[in-house]
Amino acid sequence: MQLFKLKEWTGNYQKDLLAGVLVALALIPEAISFSIIAGVDPKVGLYASFIIAIITAIFGGRPGMISAATAATALLMYPLVSSVTKSGGDGLQYLLAASILAGILQLFWAAIKLAKQLKFVSRAVMIGFVNALAILIFMAQLPELSFAEPNWIMIYAMVAAALAIIYLLPRLTTVIPSPLVAIIVVTVFAVFTNTGVPTVGDRGELPSTLPSFGIPQVPFTFETLQIIFPYAVAISLVGLLESFLTANVVDDLTDTSSNKNKEAFGQGIANFVSGFFGGMAGCAMIGQSVINIKSGGRTRLSTLSAGVFLLLLMLFLGTQVEKIPMAVLVAIMIMVSIGTFNWSSLRQIRKIPRSETAVMITTVVMTVFSHNLAIGVLSGVALNALLFSRKIAQLVFVDSLIDSQGEKRTYNIAGQIFFVSVNEFLNAFDFKENVDFVKIDLTHAHLWDQSAIAVLDKVVINFRRNGAEVEVVGLNEASATLVDKLAVHDKSDSLEDLASH
Repeated sequence: MQLFKLKEWTGNYQKDLLAGVLVALALIPEAISFSIIAGVDPKVGLYASFIIAIITAIFGGRPGMISAATAATALLMYPLVSSVTKSGGDGLQYLLAASILAGILQLFWAAIKLAKQLKFVSRAVMIGFVNALAILIFMAQLPELSFAEPNWIMIYAMVAAALAIIYLLPRLTTVIPSPLVAIIVVTVFAVFTNTGVPTVGDRGELPSTLPSFGIPQVPFTFETLQIIFPYAVAISLVGLLESFLTANVVDDLTDTSSNKNKEAFGQGIANFVSGFFGGMAGCAMIGQSVINIKSGGRTRLSTLSAGVFLLLLMLFLGTQVEKIPMAVLVAIMIMVSIGTFNWSSLRQIRKIPRSETAVMITTVVMTVFSHNLAIGVLSGVALNALLFSRKIAQLVFVDSLIDSQGEKRTYNIAGQIFFVSVNEFLNAFDFKENVDFVKIDLTHAHLWDQSAIAVLDKVVINFRRNGAEVEVVGLNEASATLVDKLAVHDKSDSLEDLASH
């Protein structure tokens, strides 16, 4: 795996650096918001974002793509942090351990080339994944909008004002990210009016120094592994799925290709290192990657500069960042959820096949109710495989002809014979017909599994019980091999005889 290609770094310096600055500015509020979603201090998301951005710039498989702390992984982390904290432990330390393990697992997924299996994740599942992610991001903001807050009227007013700025400003200019303008305007208003609304500083201290190396303070026992392993698996798989989806988006925008397996390798290294330096696991970000590309960023330099500028902003503007009202971050995350949701999937729901709609809805429902993106995706993939198998099973065609004397019946079979389609295959034969000879021609069929061989045995034996002689012809090599190994209807016939008819 070639890690360094000069052309992936050069030739676009000015645009890459400018795009890096814009992305870094937009990363600050989101990194803080994702930390809060995960239930940890804002510095955890900030540390993770600059570490992951820098490492994936070097080792990732998609130049110009932005990776950092994300909502997809943060949503998976909250149950871990919450459960450990409630039991009297340090949720952050277990989160860091889970992030390290997730990185190791992603390196393993890269080693076995898991990216190639993305072909089994249909577009319906991907759309369901994205829509469920958007819904979960929105739901995570609801606690911040509680009417129990003393200043809930002011909080709602600030959220509304920030939403208006974020939505309307891009119609006038896109030179400065609208979320950044919303942060500045609302923060200045909050400081000068002394509204007393919750701020970022109320959620934890922001970093003023570089992160230091440290091993997570958790017991090195099997019990600890039992606690973090399920979360690490989910984080690793969901992180790679979102990274692969984002890579596809960037591929389309730039009309170039990416190395998904190399991206898995880069994500694994980034999350592994992030956990040792106080950062949470992350993955590629669709929104920030699009911002980078549309701002002119094309090479790895844009991703690297985003990470470096984020670090500088974090170190030198930490005091100001602590004054940001939580209300404006809620507004930003609401807009992120709106922008993430695939609204065209609703408009096209009457046009696409019902089976794909069912897969998409199942993915969304399972994800939202379980609050686990991995469970939702696996459910969608399983249902998609089941529905696809049913469709294939229906494509079994059987034609039959009888000779002029009415003594010889020939069945011509076409289609895929496997465990789902065996009933359609079996029902095509008339065992009560009074004929002397039955010929079963499988030239245009394929026998896939043990169920297919068993049903072929049943057909042949049933005809013989009714006094008919049976001949099986047209087996292709793979089907003949299965028949030779598993069939019991005619062990006297050799494989060569069956295959040669």
